[in-house]
Amino acid sequence: MTTTAAALFDVDGTLLDTSYFHALAWWEALRQYDRTVPAARVHRAIGMGADQLLDHLLGHDRDRDADEAITGAHAALYAARWPAITALPGAADLLRACAGRGRRIVLASSASERELTVLRRVLDADDVIAAATTADDVAATKPAPDLVRAALDRAGAEPRDTVFVGDTVWDVVAAGRAGIPCVAVESGGFSAQELLGAGAAEVHRDTAELLADLDRSLLAQPHAG
Repeated sequence: MTTTAAALFDVDGTLLDTSYFHALAWWEALRQYDRTVPAARVHRAIGMGADQLLDHLLGHDRDRDADEAITGAHAALYAARWPAITALPGAADLLRACAGRGRRIVLASSASERELTVLRRVLDADDVIAAATTADDVAATKPAPDLVRAALDRAGAEPRDTVFVGDTVWDVVAAGRAGIPCVAVESGGFSAQELLGAGAAEVHRDTAELLADLDRSLLAQPHAG
């Protein structure tokens, strides 16, 4: 019996150069509501969704009255930077190369439908993207495994036939909790040592380097079946 092989891709920081835009937007949104958090700490939380990020930065026992307003401020501040978003080197070519090797390509994103439309337009690889997730598909974001599992369902694949590609330790942890190996890139600002320490199977500088090394990557290995 033939099975489906899949490659699930995180979007922000992995395929598109957005990690620091998100960090600055969260930092400014927090300041607007008198929550002072060093920018370096904010950056280390990027990759989590809002539901996890605010707990991580502000603590579980905080006053949550401003959470919705802070999240809305982040969304507005980040949206103002949409015109400056660019794809990372080799990102679209990497998706096409993985598709050419028989992998079903699914974007694993917790962005809103509107934001994902913008991101996909910048990425310009819809010809090989089979499916995508959005914020509406999960109750809990990374490092919870929900988003990875939702993307796996969209792919119609088994964990053993799937590879997840991400750029943060939260991606690596979420993939591991879903039983899927993670190929990591350093373009989100996490080091190779951190990514490997979180459980990444392999680490590359960015999508361009991963594309160049594709024949030696887990992504090139044949799936079962």
